Amino acid sequence: MNRIPVHVSMIMDGNGRWAKERGKERIYGHFEGVESVRACVEAAVETGVKYLSIYAFSEENWNRPQAEVDGLMELMVKAMASEMEKLNSNGVRFMVIGNRERLAPSLNQVIDSCMDMTSSNDTLTLIVFLSYSGKWDILQAAKKLARKAAASEADLEEVMSMDINGFDPFLATAGIPDPDLIVRTSGESRLSNYLLWQGAYSELLFVDTLWPDFRKEEFKSALSEYAKRDRRYGKVK
Repeated sequence: MNRIPVHVSMIMDGNGRWAKERGKERIYGHFEGVESVRACVEAAVETGVKYLSIYAFSEENWNRPQAEVDGLMELMVKAMASEMEKLNSNGVRFMVIGNRERLAPSLNQVIDSCMDMTSSNDTLTLIVFLSYSGKWDILQAAKKLARKAAASEADLEEVMSMDINGFDPFLATAGIPDPDLIVRTSGESRLSNYLLWQGAYSELLFVDTLWPDFRKEEFKSALSEYAKRDRRYGKVK
């Protein structure tokens, strides 16, 4: 495989449908989806991908039934606690990005512990987007810019002369390269308010596979598809 993307991002969709097809509760699909995350992490390390991000829970997901939300939060705590030693030993840096003010203190405590433990690792960076939306990210960045502009005349001039690249440091993803490839599972063909700014020039791949069935083979197949793409960034070749 000649062209390996630096950053692959996954919109994990289809857990509920996967469980329903098997006569199970939706949360069962989410539990099985953790196995797919593990498989994709292993595949990313094997293929040389440096950043793997997953859309785990959107701002809009807070509107789901409370029992499902509670189950998802509990699952995240358990998954982080059980996987972190292995991730750390394999050189994986762990990050969580999103509106963490909405998360329970107990979950934030686990997140901070995991991020601290793995902060110096550099084989792969695994980013979990949790309580995140693209519109939220752009809005919080705009608020930071507004505060900066209001600080002084010099700061206002700096903001007014800023180009597009100057906006990036104010995003929640500051310091992380934009995704080269965004993959959405389950046959849905939309971004669902995910990485709206950062994904401007990402290659998009929509696959029919439900997330719990998306494993190493499917991940590597997505990379093969990416290698066939001709990225032009608006230019003519």
